[in-house]
Amino acid sequence: MLAFILKGMGMSAGLIMAIGSQNAHVLRMGLRKQHVGLTVMICIACEMLLILAGVAGIGGMINSQPVLLTIARWGGAAFLIWYGVRSLRAAASQQSLVAEAGELSLTAGKAALAVLGATLLNPHTYLDTVVLLGAIGGQQPGDGKYWFAVGAILNATIWFAALGFGARLLAPWFAKPMAWRVLDSLVGIVMLMLALNLMLG
Repeated sequence: MLAFILKGMGMSAGLIMAIGSQNAHVLRMGLRKQHVGLTVMICIACEMLLILAGVAGIGGMINSQPVLLTIARWGGAAFLIWYGVRSLRAAASQQSLVAEAGELSLTAGKAALAVLGATLLNPHTYLDTVVLLGAIGGQQPGDGKYWFAVGAILNATIWFAALGFGARLLAPWFAKPMAWRVLDSLVGIVMLMLALNLMLG
């Protein structure tokens, strides 16, 4: 049991910690101290449902349908290009992030829609959780696949909680315009590289 849990945690950690639209969004909300709990809970819930769906066999089914993979690839590339360009435009602006409560406020509904968009419109969310983790987890013998899923979900819970609630420790540094521009530039470049990788793949 423990071996499967640790394997699930390790595989999940290698995928979830890469910078992407979801992590960038959680970091932003954490820095702004806005709806952090809601944002973190939605991320964890989405990861849990997608991982369980993948382990249950949906990942293998999607992987066997070339049409679905093609739609996901080109739709995902378009989303990543849009997100990358938006980040680069933000990096070029003169505005710095004000990491104070109440600034740039969103309602709970808008915050929920924003994190759902950053999570569910990103193709790598499905490729990483449903297809990749699902395929590996589904190969575990007996009940091992479910313990593997438990480990992957546990890692996601720890990661998003740490990223969202720990972001406030970085708030003084990210109040500086240059720090925010560096982050946005990095996110933009990575998003465009991921889009290119999807289109060429």
